[in-house]
Amino acid sequence: MTTLIYTHSACLDHRPGPHHPESPERLHAVLQALKAPEFADVRWRDAAMGTFEQVLLIHTPEYVENVKSLSPADGFRALDGGDTIMSPGTLEAVMRCVGAACAGVDAVLAKEADNVFCATRPCGHHAEADRAMGFCVFNQAAIAALHARHRHGVKRVAVVDFDVHHGNGTQNAFFDDPDLFYGSCHQSPFYPGTGERQESGVANNIVNIPLSRGCDSAMFRARMAKEMLPALRRFSPDLLIISAGFDAHHLDPLGGLRFTDDDYHWITRELMKVAEETADRRVVSILEGGYSLEGLASGTAAHVRALMDS
Repeated sequence: MTTLIYTHSACLDHRPGPHHPESPERLHAVLQALKAPEFADVRWRDAAMGTFEQVLLIHTPEYVENVKSLSPADGFRALDGGDTIMSPGTLEAVMRCVGAACAGVDAVLAKEADNVFCATRPCGHHAEADRAMGFCVFNQAAIAALHARHRHGVKRVAVVDFDVHHGNGTQNAFFDDPDLFYGSCHQSPFYPGTGERQESGVANNIVNIPLSRGCDSAMFRARMAKEMLPALRRFSPDLLIISAGFDAHHLDPLGGLRFTDDDYHWITRELMKVAEETADRRVVSILEGGYSLEGLASGTAAHVRALMDS
């Protein structure tokens, strides 16, 4: 398997302020982990800037203009109640996130790589069409899915999300489109308060697996094997996008689930099996949350290891 990683130093320049969980150190930890000798065969590319035309596939023109106008020359500007904060480097960082996700789609569809991991920040899955939420400015996973459709004519695209938080932005973007699938396992009740089982989309194209606080490996694997993986196979995607959050790790200070590195390796392998069956192995994985630097680094390494080995 050929694995390609997109990243960019500009993603380190999003600085939402001291003591904010979504810090540049997160990406430093990921990049350091992926420079280990076992990843020597991975290829690396700098992420190009995304375009506002790509962003507009998901977000409203009014929201995009608001983000641009609030981008500060110095200091900080809050986009929501205080969770999602812009610094002078944020706008370029989020546009590199979009550029990485869309370039990843281009690469797997052109068979330049079997799969891609986007080592970028900030995360994106909470961002709604018209507002920022939960550290997220633009929803790069949803944008990548629509990019695959509009640029390449890919009909059926799935996003599977194993972040500890439900990706309300991705769900809302996909809810009324039967050719888009969103599947999420997440802690519940928990922020942002969405992701109940009955939220199933226009054609049962939304699959939510709420997990109680303290959920361990056995419960996680059983629920995914019984509920998520069969639904994904029934959907039969032409392209699989992973919203790869690592804040369900047992070390994470913000979450309350008990996933291990082996769990991240396992679910990645299982998702890759579906992609091999239906999507010609085409997988683009995008970094979402993860706030224990140790858990984020080891979880990401397990995930990329599985991408390389599947």
